[in-house]
Amino acid sequence: MNRPFLLTMILTLSLAASFAQTTATWNKCKWLIGDWVGEGSGKPGQGKGSFSLKEDLLGKVLVRKNHSEYPATTDKPAVVHDDLMIIYTDFGGNPSKAIYFDNEGHTINYSITYSDNLISFLSDKIPGVPVFRLSYALIDNTTVNIKFEMSQDGEKFMTYTEGKCKKVN
Repeated sequence: MNRPFLLTMILTLSLAASFAQTTATWNKCKWLIGDWVGEGSGKPGQGKGSFSLKEDLLGKVLVRKNHSEYPATTDKPAVVHDDLMIIYTDFGGNPSKAIYFDNEGHTINYSITYSDNLISFLSDKIPGVPVFRLSYALIDNTTVNIKFEMSQDGEKFMTYTEGKCKKVN
């Protein structure tokens, strides 16, 4: 067997194996893929927002984009929050990690766990930094409950914000 042919075969098989390992399977979170709108009205005391979760890079990653608006109150100014999360797979093709960025300058690395109707993102433990947990609980085919929690020790979590969203697409 000549060397160029052997080299070509090795490269082809390596690429095929690599492709097979990184082909994303989104079955565990397919119920969350789409466009969602929050139930909040945007009146003082109630924020309003929306998010989308879509496949990108030919299905290799999921991209979540979130936009929230919180109106001014007597003691707080109005706040606009935008964030981006990229969900990616491990070498076995399981969506097990995510990275989060927002307009406030935060970057959070998450590990992901799943059950039939719950997707939970848990941040890495870093000394001196709170642990964050973001959870999506499926209520019915068109409604999810979203909860963002924080913990100083990674054990006892306190809810920072919580709300429901309806699927629109």
